[in-house]
Amino acid sequence: MRCSDVQVEPLPGSAKTERVYVIFEWPHGWSRDVLDGDTFGEELTDRLRKKLKKAAGLQLIRQPGREGRRIDRHHLFLVFADQARAEMLTVDGPEDILDLDLSGPGRNGAEEYVGPLVLVCTHGKRDVCCALKGRPLATDLADRFPGTTVWETSHTKGHRFAPSLLLMPWGYSFGRLNGEVAAALVESALQGEYFYPGNRGRGLYGPRGQVAELAVARELLGAGEGLRFGELDVSDVDGEAPVVTHVDGRSWAVELEQQEVTGIVSSCGDRPKGGSVWVARAVAEIQA
Repeated sequence: MRCSDVQVEPLPGSAKTERVYVIFEWPHGWSRDVLDGDTFGEELTDRLRKKLKKAAGLQLIRQPGREGRRIDRHHLFLVFADQARAEMLTVDGPEDILDLDLSGPGRNGAEEYVGPLVLVCTHGKRDVCCALKGRPLATDLADRFPGTTVWETSHTKGHRFAPSLLLMPWGYSFGRLNGEVAAALVESALQGEYFYPGNRGRGLYGPRGQVAELAVARELLGAGEGLRFGELDVSDVDGEAPVVTHVDGRSWAVELEQQEVTGIVSSCGDRPKGGSVWVARAVAEIQA
């Protein structure tokens, strides 16, 4: 049994946490950790680590299929998830990452990238589940949505939720997706419409904030209300009840509870273990 076949954890609250991403096209081999020195060599990797430390997360990407392995220049996307902003440029190689200004958008001569980026984890050297479940999904989505929307990507945190993906420019993580649900996700993202199934949370927030946002989104969508990505903001994350605010001014307090979960298999080959998760117990609108 693979780790992703053991589905004892709730998805909300499990998203990869990051605010800025450097997303670099690298069609060659990905080592188990793309910054362990085996992907780019020790010297360049050391410089990349120092450059990215506390500034941005690094995702390697490639187009699904053999054709996507033959490139002359490399796509490079910069994502500022807190602003839901993505930029694109092409570069000669990974050393060009060292020259980037990661302090905000509009600083690197890049063009604004309009539309979603769907990054499906296929990082088999990190965990075989991502290869077995991620690659077929990435290929299927790339066939349905050709162009620069769908990419294979390196580790997205949580291979036990495979097939998993990142949705940019908002910084959401998704997991346990089948082909039809993933295609519906991409269709919604192309319109900017919020998508709840398989949603693990937005990486701007830690687990509590992710769970709170998703709880409010579920309430609104369940009531038949339209919702778009980026319309909810979470504050007072460490307080007794995180507050989720809609762009129209409404806000909700979300009561959370920590629960213990047993039987978690973090990676293929690991022994089951216990852990704790946050769950939403109640959502109450705050009256003005």
